Formats: sequence, structure tokens, C-alpha cells
Amino acid sequence: MIRYLKELLLLLYLLKNYDYYLERLSAMGIGIPVLLFGGMFVALTIALFMTAYIRQTLIRHVFALAMFSSAVFFDVYTRVTADYLTYSGFVSMVYSGGFIQEAVYQYRDAIISAVLGGLLLLFGIGLKPRRRMPLPGALLVAAPVIGVFVLSSVLFIRAGEGARGLPIMYTPLAYLNLFAYESLHNTVGPREPVNLARVDQPVGHDIVLIIDESISGNYLDINAPFGVNSNLKEPRPGVDIFNYGYAASIANCSADTNITLRYGGTRADYVRINSTLPSIWQYAKKAGLRTVYIDAQRTGGNLQNLMNDTEMKDIDKFVQFDQTSVRDRDMAAAAKLIELLNDNTSELVVINKVGAHFPVHDKYPDAFMAYRPTLPRGKFVEVADTGTRDGFNGQPDDWLLYRNAYKNTVLWNVGEFFSRIFAQANLNNAVLIYTSDHGQDLHERGNPGLNTHCGGDPVEEEGLVPLVVIQGSGLKTLDWQAQLAGNKDRSSHYNIFPTLLQLMGYDLAGIEAVYGKSLSVPTADDFTFNYRFNARLGAKPQWKHIDLNSIVTPSQSTTNVAVGE
Repeated sequence: MIRYLKELLLLLYLLKNYDYYLERLSAMGIGIPVLLFGGMFVALTIALFMTAYIRQTLIRHVFALAMFSSAVFFDVYTRVTADYLTYSGFVSMVYSGGFIQEAVYQYRDAIISAVLGGLLLLFGIGLKPRRRMPLPGALLVAAPVIGVFVLSSVLFIRAGEGARGLPIMYTPLAYLNLFAYESLHNTVGPREPVNLARVDQPVGHDIVLIIDESISGNYLDINAPFGVNSNLKEPRPGVDIFNYGYAASIANCSADTNITLRYGGTRADYVRINSTLPSIWQYAKKAGLRTVYIDAQRTGGNLQNLMNDTEMKDIDKFVQFDQTSVRDRDMAAAAKLIELLNDNTSELVVINKVGAHFPVHDKYPDAFMAYRPTLPRGKFVEVADTGTRDGFNGQPDDWLLYRNAYKNTVLWNVGEFFSRIFAQANLNNAVLIYTSDHGQDLHERGNPGLNTHCGGDPVEEEGLVPLVVIQGSGLKTLDWQAQLAGNKDRSSHYNIFPTLLQLMGYDLAGIEAVYGKSLSVPTADDFTFNYRFNARLGAKPQWKHIDLNSIVTPSQSTTNVAVGE
């Protein structure tokens, strides 16, 4: 038995993922593609065993560690997301590298399980072979390199697709090759300075963009009969509230939406614009505004949503809440915004709220448990986003509990947030634009699954967000009322950047030529969101149109507790 230990370990590791292979075969059906897939599978498996017979110990151990790390990466991603690691997902993970410490803490159980399972592969390759394979040593060393190269070539030709169902230790390594190639060859040009013309007079008011997290437009009372109280529906003395109703998000994933809101990419030209044109911070500073970024989601100076140190140079004040519990960070953001609105300094403020990203078990106080029954509490108190899915199997009863917890979270992080803003902030000299990064699939259609957004085959609600403008009644900026009726339920995130630039005094004609239409004109929006934002290697973006006639809204629910008691 010991004589064949290496082979046994490798076979056990491959067999451990049998359901992954069968799922792929079942999806392919019978035909030529199955033969091509089978040929690739056999070739990669042979290359794996050849790697295990490399005679040079150091080289064999290097390959063992590389394949072990790659397999663990793939396995952890699958365990955490309950989804396949696509090339687009891999790129997003690379861009999110700043959160590695938080991820290791949150997913330690998944990481430990993946590492333990991966030891079969690590020792299967790394142990000293007890027999010699009758092949030249150079060919054995070349085998894993050729395997990764061949898979990389297939993925390159197929725009990142084609690794599903193949031995997992090759996939992240092939993705890494593609990413390195793109990084070296897909340079679109340097970042340009601000060139748009604007009026000479300085901006004399605050401009605030509030980007909520995972707040679906169909779950707020401003849009749906039984939506959650947002405190945005009732008139407020001294304040005008313009509800643009349902809006289409840029994408159904946070990073894609956020970077485009900060750089102004359009549907037709988001790659070039996001990569080479000025940020919203640069435009604000050119207009004489102080720039403030409030990130309630991250701590410790970690950046997110593709923000980098270069972009940060144009932010005068960067705010995070390291010592505040996750549940209370949106209230801390409200307190900071109130302070800024009351300081008599003209500023551009952009806020990323905690909102209602999963897990939603513990993102609200007990006094806001207005919807019951709800998810069990206490396990995710300090988890801002993601989290394990232990105890949540995506069954109809699970989703009933989830939707109630979600509504409680919205009641706190939206309703109470704006209650405090209206009660304490001086809004006489401010314009606030409120939206969310994307909507949610809360499985009210009865569709199976665990995810709420970032799906590769999304429901329309994943791209459905609120869009509200709040302004002091005496402040004269844009004529919001003029196009409100025509633009309500017909606008999108793509109209926000042009609106912000117009509020800063930039020339409307120049804005529209580059960035599209502001909310001050008929938006004529396509009302679609992009669910393949990272369209790479020649792949095309995928757009989902939102038909408001088919949107599912919450049903009437019983409130069991008085909020605030």
C-alpha cells in the first residue's frame, strides 16, 4: 500500500470532487463537446501524475505548493460563494486583495476545510516517488507547465470560459496567466486631467452622494405599497424630496457599480472612461469643493471597490469607523454627515453605507425587529458582508426568515439613518442624492439558490435600486421638478455622474457629450444593468432589461413590535 501511496492520494483527491465533474457532464449532454472535454480532462490528469514523478525534490515541491495553493483558492471560493469561480470572479478577488485579513477571519472554517482536503494533493505530488516513470526528466517538469499553458490558451480563445469541470488545481493558475497577460497588454492610456468647462463662480453648497449597500428599490415604501418605512416618503419642513422611483443599477455587483459612479463610465464606454478620465474627486476639487469619503463598510484604512492610492490623493478627508460595531456604522456615518452638513464648508461627500448586505441576521437592534419570524441572531454581529451560510439552505422557509431580517435591517439602516439626518442636519445648503449599489434577489419568485446578487443569470430585481434627491427648499440648483414626472421609473445610475458634474457648475453640453444625460433633462435611459461587467478577452457585456410590470414587491406583513420600544 505504501508503495502506491502517492497514486492513492492523488486519486482520492480527484474523486473527492466527483460531483463537480458530473455536474459539468450533465450540463454538456452528449456530443462532440463531451469528447473534447474528456480529452482535456485526461490530458490534465496525466500531467498531474507526471508532476508527481518529477525526480528533483525542490522542483517537485514547488509544483506541489503551487497546485495545492491554487486548488485551495478554488475550493474556498466555492465553499464561501456556493458558486463556480469564473475568470471575472477571479479578477474581482484579485482586486479585493486588500481585504485578505478580514476574509481569512470570516472564512477560517472554509479555509481550514479546504486546506485539509488539499493535503491529499499536496502530499500526493510532494512525497518522494518510489518508482521512476520511464520518461525524460525534462518532459516530467514540462508536463504541468504545458497543462497550465494549454488550459490558458483554451480560456484565452473562449474569453475566459472553458475550465468548468476540469481538475481544479489548474484553473486559478490559468486565470493568473490570463490576468498577467491582460495587465501587460490592455493598457488603455494615462489618467487625463479635468478638461470640461465650468462657470467661474464657486460652488456654494454641499453635494452628497449616498451609496447604500444591497438596498433593493422594490423594498422601500417610496416605491412599493408594503415597502419598509424609509422616512423618505413624508414631506419634511424646509426640505424638498424628489423621488425618481425605480432606477436601474450599473451592475449587480458592488465594485462594478461603485467604480463607475466615481468615474462616470457609460454603457457604451465604461472601460475607457473608468480607466482614463478624471474621478469625481478631481472634478470636485477643480470646482473648489473639499472632498470627503465616508466608508462605513471597511476598517483599518483598507480600500475597496477598486479604489487605489492614486485616487485617494484627491480625497481630503477619508473616514472609517474602526471602533464602531457593524450594526452601528451607518448611524456613525449619519453622525459624521450631520457634522459635515453643519460645518458651513462646501464639500463633496461620498458615503458607502453598510446597508443590508448579507448576512442580515444582526445588522439591526432588537427594538427594530418589526418583522417576524426572523433569522437567528448573535452569530454575525461583527461581520459587515459575506459570511458563512451554515444553517441557511435556501429553502422557502429560509427565505421567509431572510426577507424579514432584511426588512428589519432596512428599517434601521435606511429608515433610522434618514430619520437622524432630517432631525439633526442643516439641509438648507445641501443636495443629497441617494441610491444603492444594486438590488437583491430575495427569491420571492420561488427560484432556488443562495445568492442575493452578483448572479450570472440574474433576476430583474438584482438591478433595481432607489433614486432620490433631497435638497433644502430655499436652495436653487437644478430644476428637479421639471423632468421628474418624465424621468421617474425611467432613469439609472448612469444619470448620476452627469448630475453631480452639473451641480458643480460644469457645462451641461460638455457633460452630455462625454458622460450622457443629467437628471435635469429627459434621461431616455435603456433601463438595463450589466451582469458581465468584467467582459474580458473579447467577451461582450451582458445587459438585463428591467420590466417594471414583472417586478415582485413585498406582500403585507404583520409588525409584531413597536419600533423604538
